Amino acid sequence: MTKPRVVIVGAGFAGYHAAKTLARLARGRAEITLLNPTDYFLYLPLLPEVAAGILDSTRISVPLAGTLDGVRVVIGEADRIDLRARSVGYIDPENGRRELGYDRLILAVGSVNKLLPIPGVTEHAHGFRGLPEALYLHDHVVAQIERAEAAQDEAERAARCTFVVVGAGYTGTEVAAHGQLFTDELAAQHSGLGRRPRWMLVDVADRVLPGLHERMSETARRVLDQRGVDVRLGCSVQEATAEGVQLSDGQFVPTRSLIWCVGVRPDPLVAELGLRTERGRLVVDEFLTVPGHPEVYACGDAAAVPDLTRPGEVTPMTAQHAERQGRLAAHNVAASFGQRRRRPYRHHDLGFVVDLGGTDAAANPLNIPLSGLPAKAVTRGYHLWAMPGNRARVSTDWLLDATGDRPAVQLGLVPAHAVPLENEAPETTVR
Repeated sequence: MTKPRVVIVGAGFAGYHAAKTLARLARGRAEITLLNPTDYFLYLPLLPEVAAGILDSTRISVPLAGTLDGVRVVIGEADRIDLRARSVGYIDPENGRRELGYDRLILAVGSVNKLLPIPGVTEHAHGFRGLPEALYLHDHVVAQIERAEAAQDEAERAARCTFVVVGAGYTGTEVAAHGQLFTDELAAQHSGLGRRPRWMLVDVADRVLPGLHERMSETARRVLDQRGVDVRLGCSVQEATAEGVQLSDGQFVPTRSLIWCVGVRPDPLVAELGLRTERGRLVVDEFLTVPGHPEVYACGDAAAVPDLTRPGEVTPMTAQHAERQGRLAAHNVAASFGQRRRRPYRHHDLGFVVDLGGTDAAANPLNIPLSGLPAKAVTRGYHLWAMPGNRARVSTDWLLDATGDRPAVQLGLVPAHAVPLENEAPETTVR
């Protein structure tokens, strides 16, 4: 008897855990294929620590081969899905066009940077969604401090020592918090710099971490203020140039560093399916199936999953939801083959953690607000628990960072042109 073919597109939090769970449930009774542009699962929450030189990039890159027993891993970029023919078209690493047929499809393509229609942003900003961008940012920060020390012109020196982060959500807040500590260390190593590097955090919202509990927001704001990060709320970027950024409060900020952390939007592949979407996310039912296509499942950032705990709403785009939905999608795919009963997606928040660098963090495990060292312990404990591999290596890097100096060199492995800001189909309004 021919084994049913299951294709999973995307190996982020949703896709990786869907593949791992389905392999365990199927026990060889299904042909499982995972299609992804890279051969690793990226643990995104620790990306700011790579940019800040705390963690080596390989620590948060968990290889797909060897950790997903019973899963065939195919490297390629999905660019076409034919729902009638039940096939996924993709481009392989050598630009060859190939196809994968399926009996069941799990779409877990994730998200990309959200781009707003602001003049100059595409040309002068860099996003922060993957390893290349984190490695580029690390080198860029080191280079700017080195060039600032060598600059004879005081205005140039000030511009190179100014780093502007746009977006005070989870990622932007962590990047700014870690960044200030990182450049303080760099400044101590460059005695001729003569000034303290300056970090700015800009957002149109009225508080940092606007999507999280107010206590966490207050903790993060207090830490940022204590570190000297210039937080500009109710403010946006009106224009970006090679010399700096024009803010909506009327100030022009000379800088060579614009870091775009405004948020994310579903992968554009979702819109190309021609199916019903909600704010760019594929509409699914509570069982994660696509209406009219019971063989297609979607989960994670790409899916508008109904939130049964908040009728009328969909679940937010978080790693926690993506991981849980991936596991459930696997369960329900197995159920579709008669192995078990399918289940609806229902969740209970475990809380959130935000690492602010040093000994600072904000956390609310089980809705218990924490800050300082207790929050730091919970934050790192959660990351070690949530990571599917490399725990010992991550712990070792944390220990080395706590007991010694960080290496402050630019390797130049990722040039600026290799990490352009995603500019396909930008948002039509500034929000």
